[in-house]
Amino acid sequence: MTAAIPEPAAPRGPYVQQHDAQHRGGPTVLRIVLGTQLRRLREAAGITREAAGDAIRASHAKISRLELGRVGQKERDVRDLLALYGVTDPAEREEYLELARRATTPGWWQQYGDVMPSWLETVLGLEEAAAVIRNYQVQFVPGLLQTPDYARAVAALGRARGSARAIERKVELRMRRQESVHREGGPKLWFVVDESALRRPQGGPEVMRAQLEHLVEAAARPHITLQVAPFEVGGLASSGGPVSILRFREPDLPDIVYLEQLTSALYLDKREDVEHYMAVMDRLSAASMTAEETVRFLEDVLRRS
Repeated sequence: MTAAIPEPAAPRGPYVQQHDAQHRGGPTVLRIVLGTQLRRLREAAGITREAAGDAIRASHAKISRLELGRVGQKERDVRDLLALYGVTDPAEREEYLELARRATTPGWWQQYGDVMPSWLETVLGLEEAAAVIRNYQVQFVPGLLQTPDYARAVAALGRARGSARAIERKVELRMRRQESVHREGGPKLWFVVDESALRRPQGGPEVMRAQLEHLVEAAARPHITLQVAPFEVGGLASSGGPVSILRFREPDLPDIVYLEQLTSALYLDKREDVEHYMAVMDRLSAASMTAEETVRFLEDVLRRS
């Protein structure tokens, strides 16, 4: 059984967290951090979401989305909310307003808006900011471990909906996504891959062979743990599809479960939801091959291919 999920580093103070978040996760993380802080101010002032919405000429639903970081916070709205919440110190107000301004800075991924679904933007920022990413894949090799040729074969499965150029742009986006996490100081990555994903020759035998060789190389990297879930433990995969669990250094960011679907995605951050998926992931990891067994399995598949 693999060691327990590492704990992120201890908090180091709000100003350092905000500065780091600007470089790890960009506007996505800044929106969530600011939204969390605004929610705490609102709750401390005893003000309802409805009243807060009235103050910025919006609905309580928008306040909820704003506090979750799902939408950008306009500087004017932040200024009005701070006044409502009783934040009057000029220096303190400026800190919040500066955070709101930083949260509007475009992320690197926005240049891929022509091929990137809107729901993917959030996870790209969260991956970059994460301290630990745990991922379970059923059908494909994890995107963060795919070779360009394998990624191209996967993207081509939906070719009827996209041109050859669109496929190449998707591959380029995937490689940039990998660069954002496979960096010095990046997150710890823990993958559990269903055996069926490794037996299915996406792109043909040569592409699959190169992909398996890449997985062997990746498994040797110190920040990566790779396990194969053999066919016989399939009953534990009760999630019904791929699952990612992200943990962060910033105390204003809760653990988040990311569930990617065909045309949308779900982001869960309620403690009971996260604990449920964490328990499923723990059972899968415990029942899967160890990291050492996984490498031997991959090498055996390569020898037989």
